[in-house]
Amino acid sequence: MIKKMIKYILIIIAALALLGGAIKFESDEQNFSLVINKDEALSSVKNGAIKIYDFSRDFISNDSQIESIEIISDK
Repeated sequence: MIKKMIKYILIIIAALALLGGAIKFESDEQNFSLVINKDEALSSVKNGAIKIYDFSRDFISNDSQIESIEIISDK
């Protein structure tokens, strides 16, 4: 179970780095390579984690506001 969690965390980190532009694909006629900028990867993972946290926090807070509005409108 712990191995699966670690696998998912690594996949998420790689996805955030890819979306943040830290991983670039370079190719020519004969070669294909991936170039990883470590500093950019770290900052993109941090920024992605912060954005996910902010989104989930806002979603939860908006959800509780919607419920309170519905309760008030039912009366």
